[in-house]
Amino acid sequence: MNSTSYIKSWIMAARPKTLSAAIVPIIAASGLVQAKGYLVEWWIVVFALLSSFCIQIGTNFVNDAMDFKKGADTNERLGPKRVTQQGLFTFKQVMTMATIFFVIAIALGIPLVIRGGFPIVIIGLVSVLMGYAYTSGPYPLAYKGLGDLFVILFFGLVAVGGMYYLLTGEYDISVFILGLQIGFLSTILIAINNLRDIHTDVLVNKKTLAVRLGLTGGRIWICFLILAPFLTGYYWLFQKQFALYVAPVFSLPIGILIMKKILRTEPSEAYNKFLAMSAGYGMLFSILFYIGCLIR
Repeated sequence: MNSTSYIKSWIMAARPKTLSAAIVPIIAASGLVQAKGYLVEWWIVVFALLSSFCIQIGTNFVNDAMDFKKGADTNERLGPKRVTQQGLFTFKQVMTMATIFFVIAIALGIPLVIRGGFPIVIIGLVSVLMGYAYTSGPYPLAYKGLGDLFVILFFGLVAVGGMYYLLTGEYDISVFILGLQIGFLSTILIAINNLRDIHTDVLVNKKTLAVRLGLTGGRIWICFLILAPFLTGYYWLFQKQFALYVAPVFSLPIGILIMKKILRTEPSEAYNKFLAMSAGYGMLFSILFYIGCLIR
C-alpha cells in the first residue's frame, strides 16, 4: 500500500461523514450561550471541538475493529466498507490507532479541565471509556440495544451541557432541553444505520434497538427522532423565545423527506444516502438554532 492509499484508508476508517455529530452540539450550545448574554470564548470552542473529533474517531476505530472481530462486518455488509473487514489494517493496528486518538483527546482536554475543573474531568474520562464500551468490553452497548441511548446522552445532553458549562460555568433547564433536541437529531444517524443492517445484525446476535423493535418499530423510532426536537422545542415557545423554535423549523422539510424515504424503502445500500441527509438535517438545525439565538 502506497502512502496515499495508506492515508486514504485511515481517513475512511475515521468515517469523516459522521463527524457532524461532534460539531452540531457545539454550534447549538454556543448559540444558547450568546442568547443568554454571555460572550463565547472561541479558543474553548476550538479545543472542545478537536477533543470531540478525536473521541468520535477513536470510537469509530474501535467500532470498525470490534464489529469485524464479532462477525458483524462481512462481505454482505450494505454500509460503507470497513478497513479491518477489508484486510487493509489488522485488528491490532486499528485498536492501537483508536487508543492514540483517545490519548490525543485527553491531551486536548487539559486546557478545558483547567477552565472547567472536576466536572470536565468526569465528562472527558467517561466519554473516552464509553468510546471503548460502545462495541468493546464485557457489555458492548451497541450489541445490547443501548447505542441509541448512548448517543442521546453523550452527543446530546453531555456534549451540549459540557460546552455550555465551559463557556458560562452554569447549567439550567434550557441547556437540558437543547441537549435533548440535539441528542435526538444525532441519534437519527445510528437509527438509520442500524435499520439498514437489521438483517445482518440479527445473524450475529447484535441486538441493536432496530433488531429489538423490528422493521416497523425501527421506522417509527426514526420518525419519532426526526420530529422529537420540535416537540421538545415547545419549551422555547413557553419561554417566549420564539426565534429559538421558529428558526430551526426551516430544517424540517429535510426531516420529512428522510421520513418518507425510510418508510418507502426497504433496508438497502440506499440508506447510505439517507445517512448523509440526516447528517445535513442535524447540521442545518443547529445552524438555524444558532441564527435564532442571534436574532431572538
